[in-house]
Amino acid sequence: MAYCSIEAAKDAGCTGSDAEVAAWITAAQEAIERYTQQVFEPTDLVVVADVGADGLVILPRRVRQVAAVMPVLEADDGPSIPPSAWRVTSSDVLGQVDAVHLAWGGWDDLVVGAESYNGGWLGLWERWGAEQVKVVGEFGYDEPPLLVVQGCALLAADLQAKAQPSDADAAEAPSLQVDDEGNNVAIENDAPSATPVGASSSTGSTQVDALLAGYLNRGPSLIGGV
Repeated sequence: MAYCSIEAAKDAGCTGSDAEVAAWITAAQEAIERYTQQVFEPTDLVVVADVGADGLVILPRRVRQVAAVMPVLEADDGPSIPPSAWRVTSSDVLGQVDAVHLAWGGWDDLVVGAESYNGGWLGLWERWGAEQVKVVGEFGYDEPPLLVVQGCALLAADLQAKAQPSDADAAEAPSLQVDDEGNNVAIENDAPSATPVGASSSTGSTQVDALLAGYLNRGPSLIGGV
């Protein structure tokens, strides 16, 4: 799912064939995700986050559902802990935060090391000595909010305008592929990278930055897609 339609990007000033405009939308979407550190559609991800003193794990994206939680240990990831050892809250519910709450006060006599007489989940966690957890689940918004849609369309047009070579540039670099209007159309390699990208201080457009300011998330880092 793209964050905006081809028609919306064209209305904002993006030109070219549908395939060319779609490529600029993809580039804009990547820039928006780098800037906000959010994803605005349901996305399967693996994230790592710090464990607070009270067992609160603040998640770096809007969480939809969690499939697995496991301690991050020095040698390797620890075993996945059962759902009875944690609960999830989501900012999709007004007043809540995106977090996993570890059951420090609970226990499970069927799990070795987490028995009631052995300190429960807190005792097991202290013996692990894990300061972080790896969380596997689905993150993101149900659909892109209106300001994100508008920002994506404007940014697609802005990126294209900034990348458009002048006639002099085209003459000096004949390998540039341009259409009859002088637009650079050699952008096939701008597809989303499989490697997560770091945070960016700007989308490249101050207008779009202002539109997206309410969606900024500077929480823990994304590890990768599932």
